[in-house]
Amino acid sequence: MWRTLAVASAFFPGLFALCVRTLRWAAPGWSLKDRVLLSGRLVSTVQATMATVSGLTVVLSCEDVVHDR
Repeated sequence: MWRTLAVASAFFPGLFALCVRTLRWAAPGWSLKDRVLLSGRLVSTVQATMATVSGLTVVLSCEDVVHDR
């Protein structure tokens, strides 16, 4: 569990920084505020997608969702 926390603590801020830098190159006319806003939304989308996939995996792998562990 600690390894997962450490990887996520590096992955998501790294993804955010990568998005900000990529948008600086891809859209040089945008302000920093716009790049930060879009980068935050992109990272949130990735987090939501990963959470949804995790939940679906758990639900589909359990026969009885209430009592299985």
